[in-house]
Amino acid sequence: MTALEKLLVLLGPTASGKTALSIQLAHALDTEIISGDSMLVYRDFNIGTAKPTRQEMDGIPHHMVDILPPDASFNLMDFLTQVKGIITQLNQAGKIPLLVGGTGLYIQSLLEGYELNQQQEDSEYRRKLEKLAETKGREYVHAMLAQANQEAAARLHPNDLRRVIRALEVHHLGGSEVSQSKIGHSYDAYVAGLGWERSQLYDRINQRVDIMLQQGLKQELQKLVTAGVPLDCQAMKGIGYKEMLPVIQAGENTPEFVAAVEKIKQNSRHFAKRQLTWYRRMSYIHWYQPALYKDTEGLASNMLWDIRRWIHK
Repeated sequence: MTALEKLLVLLGPTASGKTALSIQLAHALDTEIISGDSMLVYRDFNIGTAKPTRQEMDGIPHHMVDILPPDASFNLMDFLTQVKGIITQLNQAGKIPLLVGGTGLYIQSLLEGYELNQQQEDSEYRRKLEKLAETKGREYVHAMLAQANQEAAARLHPNDLRRVIRALEVHHLGGSEVSQSKIGHSYDAYVAGLGWERSQLYDRINQRVDIMLQQGLKQELQKLVTAGVPLDCQAMKGIGYKEMLPVIQAGENTPEFVAAVEKIKQNSRHFAKRQLTWYRRMSYIHWYQPALYKDTEGLASNMLWDIRRWIHK
């Protein structure tokens, strides 16, 4: 029997401290990082996505970062196809790749070996849903799925429009299953999760949004708009960008701008809550509490002890 490829995973909700910790782990283990974040693939979307800078990367190769132009589309199948190849290449090079991210759908599908089912299609119904998403928003279409299939809606993020529409299409055609099937665990994986008390996490999220504004989130968005990036493209739907877009011309002390900033914080907190709900389904996560450690070095040291035991088991 062929041995499964090895894979390290570091996951956690937004603003949980994954970036700094992942760099320390990658240096200690002499490996490379694969981003599991669906927004980091887009070039020029940097501040609002909390994309690590070259300085923060500290010489560690990062895969699945800045691989697409701003107006490209990206979905689960794109992620699975590309990441599987990278994992194989790194294993063959004698490295255990470190997958870092927060997009639960992508990570769970990779780890648990999901594949899409080939089912009957209704292209006219699908186009109707796509039009609804354009006119009323992705959240509206996701709410339709919640009414039709609560379990599927809980599993799918509103931004994963392609699969939300596919799930609605399957339901429309009388199918009871979401368009995926589990074919078994794909990797010999150690999955570490960063857990915070909710109030602490929400404070971290609020602080990070303030930092993004100081770093120039508004200016970054203005530059993207000026460069002609379509306002309705997938990347513009990301948290931080969609809320800021309507007030891009407003002064930073205006009520409209202040309200937009609060909306970014609120949507980020809601996103973190959805991420945690998703992770609860992944019973194999080894949870670590960063607040119990003096600094990132202490957390990394403890985590490395467990990881090395797993490697040499």
